[in-house]
Amino acid sequence: MAIAQLLEEQVRCLPAAPGVYIYKDEKGRIIYVGKAVNLKNRVRSYFRGTGRLDEKTEMLVAEVRDLEYFVVPSEQDALILELNLIKRHRPDYNIRLKDDKGLPYLRVTPGDWPKLEVTRRYVEGQGRYFGPFTDSRSVHAVVDLLRKIFPFRSCSLDLKKVKRPCLEYDMHRCPAPCTGRVAAEDYRRNINQAVLFLEGRLEKVVRNLKSEMAAASDNMEFERAADLRDRIRDIEQVIAAQRIATKVKGELDAVAYVQNGDESFVMVFFVREGKIIGREHFFLRGTSGQPPSQVMSSFVGQFYSNSPHLPPLILIEHNPDDKEVLEAWLSTKRGTKVEIVVPQRGPRVELMKLVTENARKGLEQHKIKRLLTGAEDSRAGLEELAKVLGLSKPPHRIEGYDISNIQGKLAVGSMVVFTGGRPDSKNYRRFRIKMVPGADDFAMMKEVIGRRFAHAKAHKDKPDLEGEAETKWAALPDLILIDGGKGQISAAVGALREKGAENIPIIGLAKEREEIFLPEHSAPIILEERSAARRLLQRIRDEAHRFALGYHTNLRQKSAIASQLEAIPGIGPARRRSLIKKFGSVHGVRSATADQIVETQGITPQLARLIKESL
Repeated sequence: MAIAQLLEEQVRCLPAAPGVYIYKDEKGRIIYVGKAVNLKNRVRSYFRGTGRLDEKTEMLVAEVRDLEYFVVPSEQDALILELNLIKRHRPDYNIRLKDDKGLPYLRVTPGDWPKLEVTRRYVEGQGRYFGPFTDSRSVHAVVDLLRKIFPFRSCSLDLKKVKRPCLEYDMHRCPAPCTGRVAAEDYRRNINQAVLFLEGRLEKVVRNLKSEMAAASDNMEFERAADLRDRIRDIEQVIAAQRIATKVKGELDAVAYVQNGDESFVMVFFVREGKIIGREHFFLRGTSGQPPSQVMSSFVGQFYSNSPHLPPLILIEHNPDDKEVLEAWLSTKRGTKVEIVVPQRGPRVELMKLVTENARKGLEQHKIKRLLTGAEDSRAGLEELAKVLGLSKPPHRIEGYDISNIQGKLAVGSMVVFTGGRPDSKNYRRFRIKMVPGADDFAMMKEVIGRRFAHAKAHKDKPDLEGEAETKWAALPDLILIDGGKGQISAAVGALREKGAENIPIIGLAKEREEIFLPEHSAPIILEERSAARRLLQRIRDEAHRFALGYHTNLRQKSAIASQLEAIPGIGPARRRSLIKKFGSVHGVRSATADQIVETQGITPQLARLIKESL
């Protein structure tokens, strides 16, 4: 109650001005960052009763223990600050661009003798950048191609101190500016042509080279003319490979996405001069339950905040939230007008269909790749786990547990099983919390673990128990993983002792810093981010969370259906079931006519009219 009163007082004191608000949990950790035209009205809308909120927002509000805010001059300033804070803190409840740190860029370095290099640091004002890209190998391949067509230096040497050219000169990949074998004007021309190439203006590059070739031929510089001819041939091969059928004119990016649970696969096509010159894919996390407008808004904001090049047109599947604010901000970044458009007809619609189909195919390929590479990664993770935890052998069967509830309501628990490091869904189990009143995660975890190993104990005491389900309960894990820290571990260990299963190794994985907690160990274990064991534990923890949340959501939906219908006088469980069986959902009942509702078993004409009025 004290926390509720504190939040109520904080909300009451908020200004009615543009700004950014920050929600924190009981540990002071930032869990959500949002922007608002009117801070007071926006934040107050979260706390007006959970019935008006979607499920994810209800879960967020249940965790909020404190809030902070920034007042800014305009909505555009709020957008910029929100993006910066999300990138810095990566809050759990925000939609986040996955792996946006460290993506490779191509950079044209400043100076008299610039070069084109691959870098993972974008520093504004430190040269001309292209990207970001998601495949570093393709970026290096582009650099190799450009050095073949437009030779430029790759070294970082002090050119004034070099006395003889290196092997790169003999391989015709560098014109050796270090020894004065190329004029500054000719070297700069190569770099400029490479930039035009990266901008997708290949026809202009070809025209320039053909003009140079004709001049060289007229001056009887046949060796140079032949070299330029070969360059033109290489570029025309690239043009032929890039010329995908599209009638879209001008310079634009096209963005589409497909949903995959709490993650979304986003595809971006880059169109320049009527050709698709490249594409990149990205992952967004935290998109479950979010409307397409919010997903698109989050992606456009986060992606283009790091992109050094902005096209004048961005085609998109769904209009983003705050479209006008995004367009104004992007126009400021570009220096000229940027439009965000949902295509309605013609070639642009066909292009968007192409991007969407590529997004679907890309997601399928990603899933297949993850399955193919997962076996080796899982094997390495199991072996590393055995070493880290001091186990005699890699754990073959790992069980993961999680709890899902909103302030104790409709609380459920999940048990997922990974065999050999892979999900074993036929052995998953779920639990409806029965003995814990209120929001006590520790007691809920103890109940779930206790019930699971009560089944195992029953089978041990009476091995002649029949039934496939009982046999599956008998299989004991080599390792138990709890979603949580010391409190959850302590509760689970207590349940194991009560059921005679205290010899089974158990660990907890806390979300804040991905710390591994062991019973009777005060200091947690923190594995490196690239650790195979850490990735395996995260997969198990996330799967347990997904499975628990799915069950909790299902119960909430059923509860909502029951409450809406049973709130109508004369509608009890039997009539509710009849209505849902006939119309499929409350929405179906609401859309039906009174005459159609009367056809349902047990529904009178008077009750049908009452149902229509009530819904």
